[in-house]
Amino acid sequence: MTRGPGTARDAPRVPPPGRGEASAAGRGDVASAGARLEVVRAGALTTVQDAGRTGLAHLGVPRAGALDGPARDLANRLVGNPPDAAVLETTLTGCSVRVTGPRPVTAVVGGAVCRVTVDGRPAAWGAPVRVPSGAVLEAGPALSGLRAYLAFDGGLVPEPVLGSRSADLLSGLGPPVLRDGDALPLGAVVPAHGCPAAGPVPWPGAPAELVLPVHQGPRHDWFTSAALRTFTTAVYRVSERSNRIGLRTEGPALERARGGELPSEGVVLGAVQVPPDGRPVVFLNDHPTTGGYPVVGVVAASALAAAAQAVPGTPVRFTAV
Repeated sequence: MTRGPGTARDAPRVPPPGRGEASAAGRGDVASAGARLEVVRAGALTTVQDAGRTGLAHLGVPRAGALDGPARDLANRLVGNPPDAAVLETTLTGCSVRVTGPRPVTAVVGGAVCRVTVDGRPAAWGAPVRVPSGAVLEAGPALSGLRAYLAFDGGLVPEPVLGSRSADLLSGLGPPVLRDGDALPLGAVVPAHGCPAAGPVPWPGAPAELVLPVHQGPRHDWFTSAALRTFTTAVYRVSERSNRIGLRTEGPALERARGGELPSEGVVLGAVQVPPDGRPVVFLNDHPTTGGYPVVGVVAASALAAAAQAVPGTPVRFTAV
């Protein structure tokens, strides 16, 4: 999956923060006596993500946050964290990290199915794993799905920006995309959240077909009746040009009923924007807060977690709500 620009015009641009190890300040978290992660292999795209920056769209600040929220929540529950604790989100190729500091760490790798090892020895996927200090936890390339989530007891505690530790690829807010050699502090384990859950738990599988319930959009009247029928009856496919900003599709183009330009206006999570090539784009968590292409529909937010795990080529159907 590429990390190209988004599709909306007039997207807000915010200078990214400087690179370097982040402090553990903010949200009342306390770093656990120097416990941290060192990135051994960053993979194609690995970022820190929590629940995101909500309630700031009117200031031009995107949401960000883990694309597969249920996978983040479940991984955190399995290590005894609150559901919104910051985790690592990998894309397709996985990553590996070394635990350093005075204590072993309980970790979970979930989301996309992948091979998990600790110092080269096979370990459980989707269940708590003990990682001694100095050991390397490896999440291999995705075997099913697209994005894996690595949760660690105590959570990741880089410096929060506007109330969140999430990396935003569009605005540059939050921790930068991870590179080999980067270090991230871990928070203290909070007993109030209880012991890690035990026993097998159900993890949703990657969709063989992505079905997206869609409400009528504010600019549906910019498209012909035939285009609107095509939108909710045709089979599209996930494009390899998709990223955290938007899920791009390949398939029949939607014909406009009118020409001209649309003044930029607010867009929301799940908005289905139609750029000049006519192929729908579903806005995901790093989407801009304004855009100048017409929005033909809005996908229900509850369906977007499955979109986070849809690999390129997955069939996509938009169903009218």
